[in-house]
Amino acid sequence: MPSVLVTGGAGYIGSVTVEALRRRGDTVIVLDNLATGHRGAVDERVVSVQGDIRRTAEVADLMERFDVESVIHFAAASLVSESVTNPRKYFENNVAGTLSLLAAMREAEVPHIVFSSTAAVYGEPKSTPITEDHPTNPANPYGRTKLMIEETLAAYAAAYDLGYVALRYFNAAGASGQFGEHHDPETHLIPVVLQVALGKRANVSVFGEDYDTPDGTCVRDYIHVEDLAAAHLGALNHLWAGGEPLTCNLGNGQGYSVKQVIDTCRKVTGHKIPAVRAPRRAGDPSRLVASSQLAREALGWRPRKPELETIVSDAWAWHQAHPHGYGKAAEDFARTG
Repeated sequence: MPSVLVTGGAGYIGSVTVEALRRRGDTVIVLDNLATGHRGAVDERVVSVQGDIRRTAEVADLMERFDVESVIHFAAASLVSESVTNPRKYFENNVAGTLSLLAAMREAEVPHIVFSSTAAVYGEPKSTPITEDHPTNPANPYGRTKLMIEETLAAYAAAYDLGYVALRYFNAAGASGQFGEHHDPETHLIPVVLQVALGKRANVSVFGEDYDTPDGTCVRDYIHVEDLAAAHLGALNHLWAGGEPLTCNLGNGQGYSVKQVIDTCRKVTGHKIPAVRAPRRAGDPSRLVASSQLAREALGWRPRKPELETIVSDAWAWHQAHPHGYGKAAEDFARTG
């Protein structure tokens, strides 16, 4: 039976997508180098291999051994601040890594890829909600690498008949019952606020309170990680049905401010969660909100958990059950049956 290869499947969004694929009955192979992923973030029933997408021959062999017909590509370095101080890592890992993956796909004759892109390709928005035809002008090397990969996919589609869907995420959040968000260091707002409730931080910093928003704090579009996973399954269906190459946003279409997120976390957890003022961070747009109409029309996708309180409640339940996250990744990750 043909299978789906998920690169970066031991990461946050990857693990929840693997869970959704397995639940649907798909045969799944996970490839992850565990640089930021976790051994415990992959269901033990899934074939998992520790490896690097930059090893073209090994990846092609893996695809052929497991009769891979489609790839979902999550594997990437993704810290914006690190991309500014260490751009080489991002171009080597993200761009060169994807070129290697695409070479392996061509060698193994794998025709389809779903790519994990980002709203960071847009840079400072000129209008909201942001549609896919909004100008792209990444403000950092991370966003630049993702845009370069999108452009590469379009060129490969034209030259080699590659089928692809590129999904531009806004702010992933929440958790499934089994898998959740564990980064080191943690930079995403909701888990940072929940770490205060767990006693792991003394307070949460609010970076700027003078933005042109209703309460003066930045507004972001938060999307439940299970809704993101569902979009990847829809993207595979689109490709399997012969759909055209597609690039689309994934968001809820409404924004929540930093203060709204903190207040919602206080309500859900029952903790006071002290917040302290901090200076603005360079490059933080005041408002990032997606238009996901294209995903709704082309993929038949609808967010099922759009409410902020639901997103926070699911994240809080997971963090309470996993106060130390996944712990350290085990070295014996490979499970090749």
